[in-house]
Amino acid sequence: MRERPSWVGVSEDTTANWGPWPNRVEQAFPYLMLALGVLIHLSSSEQPAAHQRGTLALAGAALCWVALTDTLPRRFRPAGRLLPLLSLAGVLALAAVLMAREVPYLLFMIVGFFHALRLRPLWAMWAGLAVTSVLINSVAAGGPEETLWNSPELFLPVVAVQTLAIGGGSLMADKLLEQSAKRREALERLEAAMTENAGLHRQLLAQAREAGVLDERQRLSREIHDTLAQGFTGIITQLEAARSEPAEQERHLATATALARENLAEARRAVHALRPEALDTAQLPEALRGVAGRWSGRARVPIEVTTTGTVRPLHPEVEATLLRITQEALTNVDKHAAAGRAGLTLSYMEDQVTLDVRDDGRGFDPGSPRPDGYGLSGMRHRAERLAGTLVVESEPGGGTAISVNLPAITAAEDR
Repeated sequence: MRERPSWVGVSEDTTANWGPWPNRVEQAFPYLMLALGVLIHLSSSEQPAAHQRGTLALAGAALCWVALTDTLPRRFRPAGRLLPLLSLAGVLALAAVLMAREVPYLLFMIVGFFHALRLRPLWAMWAGLAVTSVLINSVAAGGPEETLWNSPELFLPVVAVQTLAIGGGSLMADKLLEQSAKRREALERLEAAMTENAGLHRQLLAQAREAGVLDERQRLSREIHDTLAQGFTGIITQLEAARSEPAEQERHLATATALARENLAEARRAVHALRPEALDTAQLPEALRGVAGRWSGRARVPIEVTTTGTVRPLHPEVEATLLRITQEALTNVDKHAAAGRAGLTLSYMEDQVTLDVRDDGRGFDPGSPRPDGYGLSGMRHRAERLAGTLVVESEPGGGTAISVNLPAITAAEDR
C-alpha cells in the first residue's frame, strides 16, 4: 500500500480500501451539493437580479475554492496539515455567506462535515465538526449569537448530538473498515500460506515416496541377507559335509533339503513383508529357542538359551527385529568365531527388552576396520530403526558378546 500524506485522515485511508468509485463520489459530493443549492435557489428565489448574480458569483467562487484546495490537491497529494484546514475554513465561510443569502445553500454547508472528518489530529476533527454544526444550525436563524440567545436549551444539545453522532459514527466506521482490511490481509496471508503448504505437502509426498522405495529396497536387502544368504551358506556347508563324510551323507542331505525348503518359505515371506514364520506359531522365547536349536544342530556348537523377566507379546516389528538379529549373530558365530560354546539371553524389563548373544570364540578388535556387508551394520541399522541400540564387545581370543536393547512396545500399545 502506498504511504499516505500526513494530512490525510483515517476516513480517507479507509475509504481508499473501498476502490475508486467511492472516492470519486466523495470528490464529486461538494460539486453535487453546490449544484443542487444553485438549482433550488434559481427555481425558488424571488430576489432582485443583482442579488441573484451576486449569489451565483459566490457559488462560482465556492466551486473554484473546492477545486483548488480539495480536488486538485487530492490528485497530486501534497504533504502537510494546513491545506485541509484552510480548505474547510474557506468552505464554511463561503457556505455561511451563501446560506445567509439563500437558505438552499445549506446543502453546500453539509460539505463542511466531510472536510472536517479529514482533519488530524482528532481534536481538530472534533473542532471542525462542532463549528460546522454551529453554522448549519444558526446561519439561517440570524447567526450563532442570536440563536444561542433565543434558544440555548435547544441549540446547544443539537450541536453536541450532531457533532458526537457524525464524529463517533465516522471513527466507528473507520475502525470497522480497518478491521476488515486486516482480516482481508490475514486471509490473503492464509491463502498464501496454504498455497505454500500445499507445495510443501506435494514435495514431502514425493520425498516420502522416494524414501519408501529406498526403505523397501533396504528391507529386501536385509531380508535376503538374513534368510537366503544364510540359508544358502548352510546348504553349501551341508553339501560339502555330505561329500567329505560319506557315513553321514544322508543326514547332511536331509538337513540341506530342510534348509532349502525353509529358505524358500522365508524368501516368499520377505517379498511380501510378512513376519518370520517362527513367530506365527510361537512366542518370541520359543521362536528363539527353535532358531538356536536348529543353528546348534547345523553348526555342532552347543548353545544355552535363557529367558528372564515376565514374558509378554511385543510389537511385531520388535519381535521380528530380535529374531533377525539373533539369526545374523549366530551365523557370524558359525562363520567367524570357531566357538566351542554359545549363549543367548532374552531379558524382559519394564520398558525395555534386551537380547544378548555371546560366544567363546576367537573374537576380534571392534575398533579395527573389517569387511562387514550387512553383518554388524545391518544388525545395528535394524536396532536403530526402532530407536534401539546395539553394542558389540569383543577382543582377540576373548570371545564376542552382542547386546541389543529395544523399547518394549507391547502388542496392545500398537492398537
